[in-house]
Amino acid sequence: MNHADAMRLALTEAVAAGARGEVPVGAVVLGPLGEVLASAGNSREASFDPTAHAEVLALRQAAQSLGRWRLDGCTLVVTLEPCTMCAGAAVLARVDRVVYGAVDEKGGAVGSLWDVVRDRRLNHRPEVVMGVLSEECAAVLKEFFGTRRIR
Repeated sequence: MNHADAMRLALTEAVAAGARGEVPVGAVVLGPLGEVLASAGNSREASFDPTAHAEVLALRQAAQSLGRWRLDGCTLVVTLEPCTMCAGAAVLARVDRVVYGAVDEKGGAVGSLWDVVRDRRLNHRPEVVMGVLSEECAAVLKEFFGTRRIR
């Protein structure tokens, strides 16, 4: 599966999360052969769990699917640039690459505000592919927050 197709699956998860009242972020983990191992949307509100970001949930599912915590050979695809927690989780899981759509200038940790995944002091540095379907990913977030802001 290519990055754009995987991002479309992540967008489906994001839209579903938004419909549940969660911030609409979706993530997919692809296995070494490009197969979908896991997918998730944000679930912080429903689970009362501050760590229930789409990326963390998808990484957990992928690890369970493979029966190991090391996700070498895998790709994390996410609709919004990961935060520091999620970028750290990707590094710790040893994913080969992180692919994201929309840039998060306020909290992004994969090149915007911070660059956790490419920090040379860490023992693993995944490849980064950014901007995949960025307009579509940003539109989902803008629509969600546009309906919640006081005008």
